[in-house]
Amino acid sequence: MSTKVVATATVRAINRKLTPTRAALVLTPAAVNRIKRLLEGKSEYVGLKVGVKQRGCNGLSYTLDYAKAKDKLDEEVVQDGVRVIIDKKAQLSLLGTEMDFVENKLSAEFVFNNPNIKGTCGCGESFSM
Repeated sequence: MSTKVVATATVRAINRKLTPTRAALVLTPAAVNRIKRLLEGKSEYVGLKVGVKQRGCNGLSYTLDYAKAKDKLDEEVVQDGVRVIIDKKAQLSLLGTEMDFVENKLSAEFVFNNPNIKGTCGCGESFSM
């Protein structure tokens, strides 16, 4: 059996500085404060874990849970003393996202300001990429 070369690749050295990559997730001060309050007195947890699952009328929805440990392929964001672990399935959908905590007279919730989202449902619970 012979193997055929389908394509070739070229490697070039470049003489420029690489720009730093964007963080997978950036937390606002309000989100940091809320996460700190949620984790107070819960020493068995190392932080919050963000994931995505199939749900809602637009396809995907974020999940938040307490994290006891970081799995092998999970991404970790440490900011201002809090840890947020990003599930391996959620990493690509969260790149460049800002996680905020918004509180008003009717609700108190984490809000994900994601520049990668192409559409959301009317209630804002689910999104598509």
